[in-house]
Amino acid sequence: MEKTVLGHFALFRLSEAFWALPAAQRRAQASAWWERLSGSARQVYLYQVFPSRVEADLLLWSAEPVEEQRAPARFFERFARAINDCRALFQPVLTLWGFTRPSIYAAGRSPQEIDPFDEDRKPYLIVYPFAKTAEWYQMSKDARQGMMNEHIRVGKQYPAIRQWLLYTFGLQDQEFVVVYETDDLILFSDLVQALRSTEARRYTLRDTPIFTAVHQTPEEILTLLG
Repeated sequence: MEKTVLGHFALFRLSEAFWALPAAQRRAQASAWWERLSGSARQVYLYQVFPSRVEADLLLWSAEPVEEQRAPARFFERFARAINDCRALFQPVLTLWGFTRPSIYAAGRSPQEIDPFDEDRKPYLIVYPFAKTAEWYQMSKDARQGMMNEHIRVGKQYPAIRQWLLYTFGLQDQEFVVVYETDDLILFSDLVQALRSTEARRYTLRDTPIFTAVHQTPEEILTLLG
């Protein structure tokens, strides 16, 4: 059986108090922040958001295996404790999170599916909440399957783009968190444009805000913030 993974994306804004610090202190604070948070989950990755969007500077992607019922609660506690001492400088803006599960529309694991525990990250990460209309769920499974087959065919035309889907029904304001990794933002934009013309698009209720982030090592982030 495929293991369940909790995927968690947290966006942070650097406060005016952070930017008022001398460069050396900014680097020290950022280093301490990362040291605390890097141990909060099995795997944690760091991304630069600004200037692709103005409401957040950094994105933290955490992945934690869910091996028993209390695993999510323990992750949330570790994460909260890790940021408590630095929230005045690193201010949480938004969290998007959910759980993996096998697709009801595609058999088996896709070669394009992201493995969060494989440290081979692509340069660009795109994350957004996603919700379908009520009409989508009221259709028959066969009708939905036909439209998803078209959606899947389009995605396979872009094999270099990786994807990951988290389920959030009843847990957040959306039903899914959609995640992509790519080497080429222009190619990714072409994929999204192609998906806009599929029949399933009629049943999209919401797919914003979209966050585009750049993968960075901790050392690169320290240089950027200093």
